[in-house]
Formats: sequence, C-alpha cells, structure tokens
Amino acid sequence: MKMKNNDHNEINRREFLQKSSTVVAGAVLLNPLDLNAKPKAKMKLAMVGTGVRGAGMWGRDVLKSYSDIVEFVGLCDINQGRVNTVKMGLGLSCPTFTDFEKMMKETKPEWLIITTVDATHHEFIIKGMEMGANIITEKPMTTDEQKCQAILEAEKRTGKKVVVTFNYRYSPHRQKIYELLRNDAIGKITSADFHWYLDVRHGADYFRRWHRLKEKGGTLFVHKATHHFDLLNWWLESEPEEVFGYGALDFYGKNGAVRSTNCRPCPHKGECQFYWDMTKSRELMALYAENEKYDGYLRDGCVFKEDINIYDKMAAQIKYANGVQVSYSLTTYSPYEGYRIAFNGTKGRLEAWIQESQAVDMKDYDEIHLWTSFGGLQTFKIPQSAGHGGGDERLKDKIFRYPNAADPYRQSAGTRDGAMSILVGIAARKSAETGKPVKIADLTELKPLAKRP
Repeated sequence: MKMKNNDHNEINRREFLQKSSTVVAGAVLLNPLDLNAKPKAKMKLAMVGTGVRGAGMWGRDVLKSYSDIVEFVGLCDINQGRVNTVKMGLGLSCPTFTDFEKMMKETKPEWLIITTVDATHHEFIIKGMEMGANIITEKPMTTDEQKCQAILEAEKRTGKKVVVTFNYRYSPHRQKIYELLRNDAIGKITSADFHWYLDVRHGADYFRRWHRLKEKGGTLFVHKATHHFDLLNWWLESEPEEVFGYGALDFYGKNGAVRSTNCRPCPHKGECQFYWDMTKSRELMALYAENEKYDGYLRDGCVFKEDINIYDKMAAQIKYANGVQVSYSLTTYSPYEGYRIAFNGTKGRLEAWIQESQAVDMKDYDEIHLWTSFGGLQTFKIPQSAGHGGGDERLKDKIFRYPNAADPYRQSAGTRDGAMSILVGIAARKSAETGKPVKIADLTELKPLAKRP
C-alpha cells in the first residue's frame, strides 16, 4: 500500500475572521466603514456566578479583549465575599449583588452571562429572559429533562436568545474533522468510537469540587460529557435517538483507604497521593479560602469523601436518528489525559488520538489520520492553540465582536444544541440507574431529527 503524508495548516485567526466577516449572500460587509457613523453604545453585560470560570474566561479575558465594545454593569454570586473579590480583581466599578432579581432590575443588562453551579442554570436562564436579557450560558445548559423543557418553553415565551458556549466546536483541529466529514472524506458515516480520558490530576479535581454531587452537576455524564456529546451531534450533523448507559464509582469516594473533609487540614498528607496544596495558588486562596466563612464551600475537598455520588467510569451506546451507532466512554483516573475519536464510513476511516496531559512530551501540533479503503493514509497536522484547543478566543469573537458574521462551520449553538447534548447524558444516567435503554423523544418536546436543523 502506498502511504502518503500531507501537512495541513489550520486557518489562522486573521483568515478566519476575514472569511467570517461577510454575509454569505452577496458577500456584503457586515460593518462597512462609515466615517460619519456615531460610536455604538457598549454592550451591557451582567454575570451571575463568580467562581474561577466566571472570573477568568468570562471576566478577565472578556475585559482584556473586548473592553472597547462591552461593559459589565453588575456581578452576582451567593457568596458576598467572592463576588467582591472578583470585582476588585477585575478592576470594575459596577455594583455587586447576592440578590439576582435585584441586580437585573437595577442594572437592566442586554446580556446575562451564567457561570453558576450547573443545577441552577435553568433558574437564571429563565428568570434572566423573563427580565429582558439575552443569555450566554456555560455548558451544560442544565441537568435534567424537566429543567430543559422549562428553558425551551421560556425561550419561546420571551422571544429572547440563548447562546450555549460550546468552545470545543471552535478549535481548529475539531473544525478540520467537521470539514473532512462534510466533504465526504470517508463516504457515508456508519459508526463512531469516542473515548475520553481524564488523568489523575484533572480528573480528580471534579471529585474535590461541587461536581462530585449528582444534585449539583448531574454527574459527569452531563457536566463533562456534554462537551463530547455536542461534538458528536455537530460532527455527525444528526441528533441522538436512543441511549444505553453504564456507570460506576470504582476509584474515588468510598473506595479510598483514608479520607478527610478537605486537603488543608488533612492528617494523611504524607501518604495520600491525591493531596493537593491549594495554598500554592494565591488566586484560589483569595477567591475561595478567604470566603469560606460566607457559604462553607471547600474548594480543596477530599476526593475520597463518602458523600460522592457520581460515577468515575462511564460508558454509553448511542443510536442516532440517521442510523449512526456510537460507542462512548469516559474514564476519570487515567495516567494521561486526552481522547481518541474515530469515524467509520463506506469509503474509509477518520481518526485522531489527542494527548492533552502535561505528564507526556507534547508536540506543537495535533494529527488527523484519514484512511481511505483503497487509497492509503493521509495525515493532517493542525498547529496547537491555547484555550481549549484555540476554541475560547474564536467563540468569544463570534459572541462579542462579530455576532452577525457568517457561520460556515455551523459552530454557533443555541437551546436545541444545548438540549440535545445534555439529553444524551441525562438518558445515559437514567439508563445506568434503571438498566434500560432510554429514548430521547420521551424526555422533552424535542423529537430527534436525522439531519440537524
């Protein structure tokens, strides 16, 4: 077999913005130069939830790149100390609140950014729309089917817009996979294998935080895997129809030989391989440790606490409305971090093995391997980028700077996308609990479509 190796460089950021800054129909510039135009008022933002994600990705990073076009008019968190810490850290002058409705009434934001505990997303999405704001919500959109249905109904009722921040869609590597699949590189897609590995550093951290509780994050089938299920839905351009899932807690929680409330006062520091010294991080100490007195939240919780009630290993079989079958798994205590994805088709196979762990020697590019049934191997090398594979910056550009830009790769995500990703996880969780397959159509008013709308 003749083997060939072709390097493929991703679209750089300038080219991406140039291609995305025109309307497809007629290629009309969205923002033609008008020397007499008055400066537009800045977009008014409010944020509820001021933990690390809110303070960093949606606070510091937004102000760094978009302060010329956006302004924060309010910050809200149930922890008064934490919200004030974030306000000071970001150098903002806007008011802070612990009462969400009070913030909305007084500040009247155009857009509300939601970065709270997953199980509360629906409350702020719905109330935010009812009080006049469009929504930017962290994934997962919510954690169960009843809350999901309530969001769908509220969006129809209010006429407001919900953006679900699936940053993984925007990374050049994953975008290239989408492009190859759309260009019929392997013919009709018949099945896929998707296996994600969280290492004993990153994976363990989910069991230190509030994510360890099903009632807070819906299990990692929802909190973490929503990313993966959304990628599948997007790559396959179809919607899930039926799910069968397995899950177990075999490593963390009750399985530990020793335990404590959290790492700082732990008497087993010398013997526990999962001891984590939060005092080495000035940011985390200021954000969490110094504000524990307000709500009792321990950021460095013990990974072996007996109240942990989520799975640390998960697997699911997913049947799509277009006939594609998917085998998925998530492991949270792997020695390395990354994922393997492969698509089988009538003309070949597309696969990638991405290593994200700091414990291994990293290359400055990621590869995609395209095997054609009678044509050998073609390899694409995609330069690596910071921020979820380069997705963070592109996502925020689309939201804030170029909201009306063309979307040739269909990366923008709304409530249907948000719903279809979490419904796979919700169905897998239900199946793991009951031992029975779950049909997506039985969960909400949404009926799976063979072709994504």
